Amino acid sequence: MEQFIVSARKYRPQTFKDVVGQKAITNTLLNAIENNHLAQALLFTGPRGVGKTTCARILARKINQEGYDDPNEDFSFNVFELDAASNNGVDDIRNIIDQVRIPPQTGKYKVYIIDEVHMLSQAAFNAFLKTLEEPPRHAIFILATTEKHKILPTILSRCQIFDFKRITVQDAKEHLAEIAQEQEITFEDDALHIIAQKADGAMRDALSIFDRVVSYCGKNLTRQAVTENLNVLDFEYYVQVTDLILENKIPELLVMYNDILAKGFDGHHFIAGLASHFRDLLVCKNPATLVLLEAGEHAQNLYKVQAQKSSQEFLLKGIEIANDCDLKFKTSQNQRLLVELCLMQLASINFDGEKKKLSPL
Repeated sequence: MEQFIVSARKYRPQTFKDVVGQKAITNTLLNAIENNHLAQALLFTGPRGVGKTTCARILARKINQEGYDDPNEDFSFNVFELDAASNNGVDDIRNIIDQVRIPPQTGKYKVYIIDEVHMLSQAAFNAFLKTLEEPPRHAIFILATTEKHKILPTILSRCQIFDFKRITVQDAKEHLAEIAQEQEITFEDDALHIIAQKADGAMRDALSIFDRVVSYCGKNLTRQAVTENLNVLDFEYYVQVTDLILENKIPELLVMYNDILAKGFDGHHFIAGLASHFRDLLVCKNPATLVLLEAGEHAQNLYKVQAQKSSQEFLLKGIEIANDCDLKFKTSQNQRLLVELCLMQLASINFDGEKKKLSPL
């Protein structure tokens, strides 16, 4: 049986063109290499799973390839990776400082990639300062971190800083679609959209979730199967809840909320999602803000239909009531009652001094 390789490793970018969602940084690095304008100390900072270590490895290979015959050479002898999470002492840094003096055997540069650099001890940082400020001509340091605020200002001032951004839902979805097509997996647009949203800006997380869902669904990714596997509250629930609110059907609303709880969903998650749903409906009401709606094709159509039925005043008031419930949720002694009260208030929103006619409980 052939060993399975997780998608995050199998599809790890090998060139700057393959890196998803970081065009500004990859273009800057490419231009710096071409114009011989690359700093000797770089700091890559940003959230997890967005391509910091990957870009560091690509850069290490790229700067050594110039004038070299074999395009497949990875220059692994020139690249030294240190995981500062487990090697954070002065001795680890002194070992690097001793190695730095020796020029490379092949290629032009020795590249030192220090991952999770914020984990270095104070003494290790201090031992590193002088070398970082005046490294030998053949040495380049690339520091990577998720927590820039924990790094000493004296280190920051010696580095050229690159801020990696979170991957947008659209970019993540397009990349997942390419991988699905390569693996001959059929998919619904909404299914990939849910995976991209769940990843919360991290491409590595998106690929891990994708692997998990493919294991569950096989070669056909449907929205329903993805929501079941990820235990995500589907947007259709929110559409139905909003319809009941607009029709003032309080008894049906309470029954539906009970069903949602029975399926194992958290009340806090539900009410926060309802506020977001109202926001999405508000965004749909104006063509100028339609670009702010991050949803699949089927979801967009449902949102547009419901946005026509909902007045702007209702949506603004709805967001305010749901948001207030969200803020009070953690401190509430009776959380279920708090959400039920919120739903009843939403179904009773009145304008122009006229109270809505309610269906009997």
